[in-house]
Amino acid sequence: MQQIFFFIRKFRYFLLFLLLEIFAVILTIQHHSYHTSKFINSANFISGGIYNKVNSINEYFLLKSENKILSEENVRLKNLLEQKEINYNERIFTVIDSSKYFQKYEYYSAKVINNNYTKRNNTLTLNKGSKHGLTPDLGVINSKGIIGIVENTSSNFSTVISILNKSSKINVHLKNSNHFGTLIWDGEDYNITQIVDIPRQAKIKIGDTVVTGGKSIMFPEGINVGTIKDFTFENNQYQKINVLLFNDMSAISYVEVIKNLQKIEQKNIEQQVDNE
Repeated sequence: MQQIFFFIRKFRYFLLFLLLEIFAVILTIQHHSYHTSKFINSANFISGGIYNKVNSINEYFLLKSENKILSEENVRLKNLLEQKEINYNERIFTVIDSSKYFQKYEYYSAKVINNNYTKRNNTLTLNKGSKHGLTPDLGVINSKGIIGIVENTSSNFSTVISILNKSSKINVHLKNSNHFGTLIWDGEDYNITQIVDIPRQAKIKIGDTVVTGGKSIMFPEGINVGTIKDFTFENNQYQKINVLLFNDMSAISYVEVIKNLQKIEQKNIEQQVDNE
């Protein structure tokens, strides 16, 4: 308290001057409309700037919940579109024998709670399991492209074999042609995978888009994978084709799990053919 009294006593003339200045400014603003409007505009500008900064900070901390809402909404819309597409195709294309028109898919939203991408055999863990409808052998994607395939499930969690895994082999094709191959990973760069088994007559160019081939029961045709980064062609065949992934596999958050509703039927009929 003594320090306060000492401060007031020491700077009493300056404080009196400051008080009179404030009083004069208030009188000027109150009695002149021009100064009043200028003061209000300045106050609005300052408060608006503060509110804008506060809102930006709040939006940043709300990104997590917003991303979850957007992911769930995306899944809901995909399910609606899939159902409409199924109804449309069944009514018009029932005479066409093509899996493109008869495969049915459901989509589930999940969050990645653990992600390995620096090992040779990388996996991810999802916060959804069997009680949420997930089973092994379901495709996992996000808005940018493929992520992997569900390997095991418990009641509340699932593990996913990442495309960055030596066990991962996914059917893909070049978007601008009908040539198919198999997507693998050589274990070197988590941003780059490889395609093997591409026929030598395929015309490949750097920058070509690679998508899922549709010959798998896990993924619909046309899911994005990446673009051709570079390749080598020796002894009249492709030796190595590198694919730059659309996804940053080190930063995966919300994903969509795809369930093929006709998977069991397709597997059964294929096993019957193999056993003959």
